[in-house]
Amino acid sequence: MVVMASMDEHERKVVMEFCHLLEKSKQLFNGLRDLPQYGHKQWQAYFGRTFDIYTKLWKFQQQHRQVLDTKYGLKRWQIGEIASKIGQLYYHYYLRTSETNYLNEAYSFYAAIRGRAYYSRASKEDRSELMVKKLRYYARFIVVCLLLRRMKLVRELIVELDRHIAEYTSTYEPDDQIEWSLVLDEIKGFVTADGIVSVMHADTNPIVLSHRLSPLTTPPVERNQYMSLTLQEILIVGSASEQVKFSELTMDMFRMIQTLEREPQEDYNHVYDASPATGRNPYAVPGSKGASRYMENGERSNKRENPHKYLLYKPSLSQVLVFLASGFKELPTNGALLLYISADGCFSTTKHPEDMGYDLGGVLTSGRRDGEHKKQKESHCLYPGDLYPFTRRPLFVIVDSDNSFVFQHIPRYFGQPLVTLMSPQDTPPAFQDQQHNGSLFTLFLHSPLTAFCYCCNLTNIPIHHWERCQSFVDRFVTEASRLFTRSRVEPSYLQFFGDDFLRLVLLRYVFCDVVLHLHRAFKSRQYRPRCQPPLPEAELLEHPSLQHLVLDLAAHLEVRTHFMDNHEID
Repeated sequence: MVVMASMDEHERKVVMEFCHLLEKSKQLFNGLRDLPQYGHKQWQAYFGRTFDIYTKLWKFQQQHRQVLDTKYGLKRWQIGEIASKIGQLYYHYYLRTSETNYLNEAYSFYAAIRGRAYYSRASKEDRSELMVKKLRYYARFIVVCLLLRRMKLVRELIVELDRHIAEYTSTYEPDDQIEWSLVLDEIKGFVTADGIVSVMHADTNPIVLSHRLSPLTTPPVERNQYMSLTLQEILIVGSASEQVKFSELTMDMFRMIQTLEREPQEDYNHVYDASPATGRNPYAVPGSKGASRYMENGERSNKRENPHKYLLYKPSLSQVLVFLASGFKELPTNGALLLYISADGCFSTTKHPEDMGYDLGGVLTSGRRDGEHKKQKESHCLYPGDLYPFTRRPLFVIVDSDNSFVFQHIPRYFGQPLVTLMSPQDTPPAFQDQQHNGSLFTLFLHSPLTAFCYCCNLTNIPIHHWERCQSFVDRFVTEASRLFTRSRVEPSYLQFFGDDFLRLVLLRYVFCDVVLHLHRAFKSRQYRPRCQPPLPEAELLEHPSLQHLVLDLAAHLEVRTHFMDNHEID
């Protein structure tokens, strides 16, 4: 309790101003959850006000630390709580803008909390809610480190979180101890699934690789006048029921997020005790002034580093449609919308389908397959017909499901570019018990070489082998890009092909198709992906130069026996 009588006028003013800023910051922070998750303009100003008040609060507690320590009784965990809120602000700003530099800002504040041990005495306060705050901080920090691929730190944080959960449960015997044990199991399972193929140093320590887009991984292209579209809006939906997940991110979502982002800039400085809006780099001012960076008279004023993404974990159908409509509405001229959905199939029992949009089933957005044998249509099933209204603008669809092929019949009523990539509907028996680690198709789109190794039962690769093999994949992508622009592909493909992200996805799809076509374990047609419109087979998907590159890669990895011989290739 603060005793105002023992203070002079200056000290009283300092304490009162700090209490005012603290209360105001809490009010604004709590109001964030009421903001709409979709759209661009609705939330910018509110975030700006919240950042402004936290900037003032952070600076104020720095400038008046001595008075606040002696007269207010400011504790280190309270400073940690402010820093944690700022970290959360930056993380949520990243989720709303897709700009990875905000992840770096969130990381810098979370790292400061750990480095300065702000929460070190939380357990000594004899208040269980403080321990819960500490555990939540750890869970949030782990998510940020996962997305930034700081896996060594992730493992250290898991050990610390494990210890703190044990301390929390033994001290308080709380009602939520089972929930925290589940959180710990989830993150351990997630990290294990993320490392299904390990690239090893000579000293047998694993190397962490990033699979975001960089100048080195951007595939070359022979440009032409058709390549007019840029990917601007993305909706990533993760609903696969049995898949490993952590913090509302399934493994497939986690992989696609990175696939559709550029590598974060590395020239930022961690100034832990600076305010979150000191202007130390162009991304450090996400307040009201910085908002104009993205919106000016309702239009985007500067080119985004990354397309804007929405992430939905097991959403209702209405959420999917609302977020699709929002992305559709925000598309600028020559902008394209991408829908990626990883979900269980919702199957139809209709013997004689008349409506290709609804009679063949679709994919479940939430819940399990509890309605697949009922006569009525499943309420949380996304049917191909649900996407028809969104084909009024350029639409790129990726469906990873055991009922993906029903999406190959979407008509082009409005003459706009439309491409649909569909995962294999089944996997060979040898791979089925690994489904919880994420889909093989999405893994091909995320890291083609990892997927190739996984198909050939390779779990550990020395770094010099990996780099040599990556050169085979790079040569494949370069050759596939050349063939793509010179073969008779449907014009929709060429219109999307000018965008770096969509070109990368399309060329990795080609790699996936060629590899699975040649692989002995994937001979059945349901084990291979499909696309609509179909890509030319002789000129592209079965071109000898692409097949030879895959077989050369297999030979280099000494897994040639997994693939067909030349005389077996049809």
